[in-house]
Amino acid sequence: MTNHCDTASLLLRGLAVAAPAALAVSSTACSSQKNAGENEQKPLNIVYIMTDDHTAQMMSCYDTRYISTPNLDRIARDGVRFTNSFVANSLSGPSRACMLTGKHSHKNGFLSNEMSVFDGSQPTFPKYLQNAGYQTAIFGKWHLETLPTGFDRWEILPGQGDYYNPRFIRQEGDTVVEHGYLTSIITDKSLNWLENERDKSKPFALIIHHKAIHRDWIADTCDLALFEDTDFPVPETFYDDYAGRPAAAAQEMSIDKDLDIIYDLKMLNDTVDTRLKGAYLSIIGRMDSAQRAAFDAHYQPIIDDFYKNKRSGKELAEWKFQRYMRDYMKVVKSLDDNVGRVLDYLEEHDMLDNTLVVYTSDQGFYMGEHGWFDKRFMYEESMRTPLVMLLPKGLERRGDIPEMVQNIDYAPTFLELAGIEVPEDMQGMSLMPLLRGKKGPEQWRDNLYYHYHEYPAEHAVKRHYGVRDDRYKLMHFYNDIDVWELYDLKEDPNEMNNLYGKPGTEEVTARMMHKLKAAQEQYDDPIREIYPIK
Repeated sequence: MTNHCDTASLLLRGLAVAAPAALAVSSTACSSQKNAGENEQKPLNIVYIMTDDHTAQMMSCYDTRYISTPNLDRIARDGVRFTNSFVANSLSGPSRACMLTGKHSHKNGFLSNEMSVFDGSQPTFPKYLQNAGYQTAIFGKWHLETLPTGFDRWEILPGQGDYYNPRFIRQEGDTVVEHGYLTSIITDKSLNWLENERDKSKPFALIIHHKAIHRDWIADTCDLALFEDTDFPVPETFYDDYAGRPAAAAQEMSIDKDLDIIYDLKMLNDTVDTRLKGAYLSIIGRMDSAQRAAFDAHYQPIIDDFYKNKRSGKELAEWKFQRYMRDYMKVVKSLDDNVGRVLDYLEEHDMLDNTLVVYTSDQGFYMGEHGWFDKRFMYEESMRTPLVMLLPKGLERRGDIPEMVQNIDYAPTFLELAGIEVPEDMQGMSLMPLLRGKKGPEQWRDNLYYHYHEYPAEHAVKRHYGVRDDRYKLMHFYNDIDVWELYDLKEDPNEMNNLYGKPGTEEVTARMMHKLKAAQEQYDDPIREIYPIK
């Protein structure tokens, strides 16, 4: 296996619940050879790469302000880039469950990270692919509180996983520690399966799920010095006062107030204690002596300067922002390098003509917009997610795809690609017509439904649901709050001016209320019975 440079680990919560017996899923399709449609050469392979908390602002094919991601950009340059890609619930575990099942959270049962356990007996796209003769494998983050089902081969991380010298739960039933940096190790395992473990006579679906770029953004040792001389522009909404938006005001994900000076910003000091200091000591405690020496050599001068200069107010807030941005981008750099390794392997082994390569994230993330880090809200930065694809021979669409797509669409897309009939209970839409260039905007959905369930919980983001079309967004915060918000995304792309209830918006509000009610009925969300829309 390739030996790469190193870094750290994040210890949050481990795997606690055993998997239920897998439900036998009967495929209604013929073999993928028979039903490959317009791609009738050989069964098509799938490589699905998903990261955690990688936002489109930090991918240079979407946004050139901050970082260059040449390998991710290769996918967009030679394939397609979705310019309106969204999630149904901006949170890690729920997003993964939506992706696997093609269903909204209230239908697949995994509503939140803190209160849900994924029912592994339910149908998922890997099970349908297995039944159609595909080999299926997953390496990396799982985060669904049960063991994987529907995979011929798997190795997953306990809970959030560890950046340095990570633990892996293996299919054989044991947990092992692997030496090195997690992003590289997950890539090593994936490439080893492609080269040495799979049956090369069969089509495959390989899921590569990275922990990167999840909090607390600990870089590989070879990337520690990157971006230290770069000053990043502070977002225009960084000092948002949340006027007219009480749910936004109530959150606890402020860069200024809620980033932990030790856990998040690495300013370790024997005389300073924070709520998350113990967790940080566990993270750096996973490092070997060489890793720790490199880590300390980089951060100690920054620590010394921080405690010597005693910044405060606006100066301190913007110093935290710069540190956050630099550490985040170092983790992106390693991720981009490792995606490049996968692309190089596929190219060198002449597999690109017969393989769909997908890159996305489980949701978007705030890079200082509204003064925040994290995600959860239905606002644009966290509801949006990057999505780029390299298409196999026979799918000739290239360039941008502007239609609104959602992570519930991935499962039906993979099934149709494999020649498998999409089950009627999947709520997503196959993207294959878009990839073939056979549907235009007038034939596609004109709005998306969203529902976030995790409250009370970390970051204090209220429960809310809503609908978004190509111009307007309507959302309702509920549970211990009853607040509606309406935004004109054309005139107010930063979502600073809540129009709900303002004179002159009655017609737009009524139209969006109608779309919201229709979406809740279409997706059979029981919330409509608790909060009926007039």
